[in-house]
Amino acid sequence: MYSRILTIAKRELSGFFLTPIAYVFIVIFVMLSGVFTFYLGGFFERGRADLATFFGFHPWLYLFLIPALTMRLWAEERKSGTIELLFTLPVTMMETVLGKFLATWIFTGVALVLTFPFWLTVNYLGDPDNGVIVAAYIGSLLMAGGYIAIGSCISAFTKNQVIAFVITVVVCLMFILSGFPLVLDFLDDWLPAVLLKAVGSFSFLSRFEAIRNGVVDARDLVYFFSLIALWLFVNTTVLEIKKAG
Repeated sequence: MYSRILTIAKRELSGFFLTPIAYVFIVIFVMLSGVFTFYLGGFFERGRADLATFFGFHPWLYLFLIPALTMRLWAEERKSGTIELLFTLPVTMMETVLGKFLATWIFTGVALVLTFPFWLTVNYLGDPDNGVIVAAYIGSLLMAGGYIAIGSCISAFTKNQVIAFVITVVVCLMFILSGFPLVLDFLDDWLPAVLLKAVGSFSFLSRFEAIRNGVVDARDLVYFFSLIALWLFVNTTVLEIKKAG
């Protein structure tokens, strides 16, 4: 099972680098990270040796960049007709879904690792808490996994990549805004306190905020892994239904 998943992941990962998508994504991600950190985030004006502003913009960077990656995962397969070929291969649907997800997650991790000059810069300028930075990198990668799982699932619903992109952005935005006071205040009159708290707990921002501050809570890890597992399960179920139909 694991060897088949890795084989699919390698195939998908090599496919990324055979197209300009990979290089465009990496360049844009690193460039925008720099712009947001040093200019919009006022890195030098803050006078603090940390990467709080760098990681603070990640949820918003992922909101648009990751859907651009995931929109093609299944939509392109369905549009080109190669998904029928995948259905005939001696692999389970879950293995295929996991392989594609793993490849995209690894690729996003590579892009994240390539931002190491920011880490070197902050260590050159001061004496940051590198343990907090490591935790923030882990949290960012986990959050990216959540975005990818959502995008992969939505891509399985349609042949149109643009539709997949737009819907993924909307769904991910809902996960970001669910913890905002504006949303919670609006729902306060409609939902009981227990459900209101549950809605707030689904927010990417609140979960990521704790990890990027250096607090790696088991509940936050369970949240991200459960979110990934749920969307990948739905992804597999959708494809199984389409295969049977």
